Amino acid sequence: MKAILSIKPEFVNKILSGEKKYEFRKKVFKQNIESVIIYSTKPAGVFIGEFKVNKIVSGDVDKVWSKTNKKAGITYKYYKEYFKNNSVAYALKIDDLWIYDHPIDPSSILPDFKAPQSFCYLRN
Repeated sequence: MKAILSIKPEFVNKILSGEKKYEFRKKVFKQNIESVIIYSTKPAGVFIGEFKVNKIVSGDVDKVWSKTNKKAGITYKYYKEYFKNNSVAYALKIDDLWIYDHPIDPSSILPDFKAPQSFCYLRN
């Protein structure tokens, strides 16, 4: 099974450049995921590639930051604002990044596609 993650274009660019090696989430997958499809949100609105998640760092918000901040690709201020009402943070380690040759319009392969608020599952 795969998961589709909605990620803002500015952070997609940081993933592509290698500056961002962790994707932060308030909730995490309950299913076993073989790979994550990156959905670059509007204005792009396309699938741009996939990555493996071989490790999820989870726990207290400050402890997760201390373990991931060197490759977070975001500021501490942004991180704290994102997790302001949460006591637990999840950081998905981005491994084996694979960029598609061409961005894919989701509606071309999933006619009823609606961008997930955070993530959704995609059965093979």
